[in-house]
Amino acid sequence: MSSSELRRTALDATHRALGATMTDFAGWDMPLRYGSEREEHVAVRTRAGLFDLSHMGEITVTGPQAAELLNFALVGNIGTVKPGRARYTMICREDGGILDDLIVYRLGESEAASSHYMVVANASNAQVVLDALTERAAGFDAEVRDDRDAYALLAVQGPESPGILASLTDADLDGLKYYAGLPGTVAGVPALIARTGYTGEDGFELFVKPEHAVEVWQALTRAGEGAGLVPCGLSCRDTLRLEAGMPLYGNELTTSLTPFDAGLGRVVKFEKEGDFVGRAALTEAAERAASEPPRVLVGLVAEGRRVPRAGYPVVAGGEVIGEVTSGAPSPTLGKPIAMAYVDPAHAAPGTEGVGVDIRGSHEPYEVVALPFYKRQK
Repeated sequence: MSSSELRRTALDATHRALGATMTDFAGWDMPLRYGSEREEHVAVRTRAGLFDLSHMGEITVTGPQAAELLNFALVGNIGTVKPGRARYTMICREDGGILDDLIVYRLGESEAASSHYMVVANASNAQVVLDALTERAAGFDAEVRDDRDAYALLAVQGPESPGILASLTDADLDGLKYYAGLPGTVAGVPALIARTGYTGEDGFELFVKPEHAVEVWQALTRAGEGAGLVPCGLSCRDTLRLEAGMPLYGNELTTSLTPFDAGLGRVVKFEKEGDFVGRAALTEAAERAASEPPRVLVGLVAEGRRVPRAGYPVVAGGEVIGEVTSGAPSPTLGKPIAMAYVDPAHAAPGTEGVGVDIRGSHEPYEVVALPFYKRQK
């Protein structure tokens, strides 16, 4: 796809004015970095960072049977999500393979508004999720609507983010819990304000109309000047989520894995009423995981300086015992780190003799529990 065919967010001109290095990400022209990705990473960990996430896929589900549709289409129990709250869940194929991991927001602050949900899919899977939800809606009194063009999504993340946002909003941020969202205004603009993120830090994701994106970005930039806020690209977003042990679709999650293979069986709610897509296959996957534990997602910390990349074999005693799914230098730890699926016998933190085959050289790595980094609350 040529750059002229890439989709551009409402903030495209802003990114270019800031000198961003742009990249093709899931068919979108997105900022990779503005200057130093390490400095952007450190800013989010210690102060605050501002992200454009408008490439994410918003899908609205409304109607009297919206909850029933989502309970059938997804593996989680969406019917128990309270108004104003959000839930992390997954959409799976009939064979149990993961199509995408999602956040579902129940919009409206009253039970009367219980039939209004927003599903947020990864950019690379937005069309797949939209198609699956549309197909699975047959027979339900519910409407699935593609709202990808209806929203721009900005995120302000880091320890200074509550103070920065508080100066611009009428919303009660103190009362806004993690994985909750409420309507309010930001810089005088209507927004859905969600306390969610993908960095391991406290922070907020702001859904606004695309025509308001630039003024909200500029207002946040001004409000964050004294707090050390910097614009951040996708590169540091990846190292932040890696340190926080958060899975990335296409790396830790794929259609060849069920949630149980990925160590995320907790998101599958068998106790909910009625059938759901993948129930039979996932029941088998749960039983299989109990009797023959699958490979375990672990953290690896390098003893040397070489950086492992996705697909590199993990080795022990001359045997391949796993595979790296994500790897990068960790600005917080000061060493290369990786997430990898490894055989259960080698998954315990501190397991000795584990290495990564980096182009024929077996580099030593320490097995650690995820996440690599956890913020102090």
